[in-house]
Amino acid sequence: MNRLEKSFFARPALVVAPELLGKRLVRLVDGRRLSGIVVETEAYCDSDQPDLACHGDRANAGRPTARTAVMFGAAGTAYVYFTYGMHWMFNVVTGEEGIASAVLVRALEPAEGVDLMSEHRSGRTLVELTNGPAKLAQAVAVDKSLNGANLCDSGGVIWFENAPSPPADQIETGPRIGLGKTPEPWLSVPWRFWVRGNKFVSR
Repeated sequence: MNRLEKSFFARPALVVAPELLGKRLVRLVDGRRLSGIVVETEAYCDSDQPDLACHGDRANAGRPTARTAVMFGAAGTAYVYFTYGMHWMFNVVTGEEGIASAVLVRALEPAEGVDLMSEHRSGRTLVELTNGPAKLAQAVAVDKSLNGANLCDSGGVIWFENAPSPPADQIETGPRIGLGKTPEPWLSVPWRFWVRGNKFVSR
């Protein structure tokens, strides 16, 4: 297994987010591999100015809270949070320790364990299994128990594996999704990345 190491994630979110496209996310469930190829990401972000769409920047004046502490931790750590009172969202911490920075994994192209993913998603169609951040979290059994997990631990139950990246001319960029009342310019910065034409990219 060619797991991505901490050094891959210990870079700015805006570098990691597009480079994570094409990599394989693997989740071990009762000894079975569930995996998918990353086809969409968003960066939240160790930029020159605070990113007011980033949990770590907009809350508590850029200082850690009980919810966001993981974002300020070591690169290559899972940051899992609950949203809208019903959905888990899976992120990987990036950048330097002490600065809030993470990449949200928004969509996967299923690769292994599709039957079990379908069970987790109540028999949804193949395209509907992982074409959104909450959907993929449910499909590969990501929940609060994985918040703070070391994604680079050789004995862990969730990790990323190296795989070919899509050609640069197939990577699209645009505004992040679901930011509510986030002010400009953060509402519109093109920090969402996806593989052009891939049917598993979120709507």
